[in-house]
Amino acid sequence: MAAVNGGVSFWYAAGGVPEPGPALPGDADVDVCVVGGGYTGLWTAYYLKKAEPSLRIALLERRFCGYGASGRNGGWLYNGFAGRGAFARKYGRAGAVAMQRVMDAAVGEVVEVAAVERIEADVVRGGVLEVARSGPQLARLREYVEAERGYGEGRVEELSAKETAERIDVADVRGGAWSPYGARIQPAKLVRGLARVVRGLGVEVYEGTPVTAVLPGTGSRRPRAVTPYGTVTAGRVLRATEGFTAGLRGERRTWLPMNSAMVATEPLPAEFWAEVNWQGREVLGDFAHAYMYAQRTADDRIALGGRGVPYRFGSRTDPDGSTQVETVRQLRRILDRFFPAAAQARIDHAWAGVLGVPRDWCATVDLDRASGLGWAGGYVGSGVTTANVAGRTLCDLVLGRDTELTGLPWVGHTVRRWEPEPLRWLGVRAMYAAYHAADRQEAAGRATTSPIARVADRVSGRI
Repeated sequence: MAAVNGGVSFWYAAGGVPEPGPALPGDADVDVCVVGGGYTGLWTAYYLKKAEPSLRIALLERRFCGYGASGRNGGWLYNGFAGRGAFARKYGRAGAVAMQRVMDAAVGEVVEVAAVERIEADVVRGGVLEVARSGPQLARLREYVEAERGYGEGRVEELSAKETAERIDVADVRGGAWSPYGARIQPAKLVRGLARVVRGLGVEVYEGTPVTAVLPGTGSRRPRAVTPYGTVTAGRVLRATEGFTAGLRGERRTWLPMNSAMVATEPLPAEFWAEVNWQGREVLGDFAHAYMYAQRTADDRIALGGRGVPYRFGSRTDPDGSTQVETVRQLRRILDRFFPAAAQARIDHAWAGVLGVPRDWCATVDLDRASGLGWAGGYVGSGVTTANVAGRTLCDLVLGRDTELTGLPWVGHTVRRWEPEPLRWLGVRAMYAAYHAADRQEAAGRATTSPIARVADRVSGRI
C-alpha cells in the first residue's frame, strides 16, 4: 500500500500543502469576480489583467489556489479536448477543426507563458505516447490515428511495436501513436506559479473563502458571489469551479464530479529507465476503455492514474485527496503489467481528485450578458490545456471582443442536466463496470472491441 494516502496530492509532498492566504474581509464591489482558484480561474484573471490592467478583479478560492484538480492531475499538458466529435456532428467539421487548431497551439502558449513569467513547472515537451496492448486496442489506435490525420497532416505518427518500445518499452505492446502536441508538467508548480503571477499583477486573491452561491444580475442589481464572509458584487461573475461545481447552490446536476486516482512510486534507478527506454519524458496513455495515464516525474518516479471508484453518491467529493485501498491495488496492478521491472518498487503516495463531466461529455464556455454570469469547464479530464483556452476565451467575452476564440463551437454550447439520484450513481457505476468488463474480455484474447463497451458508450452519451 501507499506510504501516504491523501494530503491533497503527491505534487505537494516536497514543499508541503500551502497555508491559505487572506480570506475575503467583507463585502466588496469589483469589475470582475472569478470563483475558483484553479487553472481556469487563474488563466482568466491573468489574461484579463494583462489586457486591461485597470480592471478590479477579485478571485475567490475556498481552500488555496491549486487545491482541486489543478493541483492533483496527471501533469498532461496536451491538445485533447472533450467533445470534438460531438461538436463536429452538431456544428460542422470546420468548427471542430478550428477548435483543434487552437488546442494544438495552446500547448505552446502555456509553455511560453510559463517561461516568460518564470514559472518553473518541470516542463519537458516530449509529446504524447499512447499504446495498444491487445488486438482491439490496436484497432482503436489505428482509428484514432486516421481521425487525427483528418484534422491536419503531421499531427500524429503511428508506431510499430518495435518503434513504440524504442520510445517506452511497455510490456506486451502491439503499437503506439505519438503526437508532438504534449508536455510533462508538475501541475502544482504551474498552478502555484500562476497564483503568484496574478497576485503580482494586482488581482485580489482571497483564499479560505468558500462561495456558497453565484447569483445572476436582475434589473438594476448586478451579479454576485455569496460567501460566509461577505458578498462580492461585480459587473461579471465567472464560475471556474469544474469538478466542485455541484457544491454550489442550484448546480448539483450541472456537471458530475468524476473521481480519478493516482499513485507515485519511489524514485527509480537509472538502470530501470535504461531498460524501459523512457528517456524522452513523454506522457504515456493507452487505448483501454478504462484508460490509464502516466508520466516520468522530474525526480524519476512513475506517477500513474486511472478512474478507480469513479463517482460518489450525491455528487460528494473527498476533501483531502485520499482514495480507496482497492483503487491503489488496481493502479498497482496496472503499473506491474506495464512495467514488470518496477514490480518491486514501493508506492510512496496515493491520492484522488474530481473532474467535471457534462451530460454529453462536451466542455463548454460562455458569458450570459443578461445575467452577467460566465462559466467554463466540463473538461472530462483534459483540463490542463483546455483551461488556458477557456481563460483566454472568457477574457475576450468579458471585454466584448469578437475573436477566433469567441467563435469556436464550444462557446455557448448547451448541455442538459444530469439525472437525479439514484439514477446517476447507478448509471456511472454500471458504465465503468461495463468498461472494466470489456477490458477484461479484450485482455483475455477477444479479437475485436467488446460490444459491452460500445453499448456503454452509447447509453452514457459519450458518442
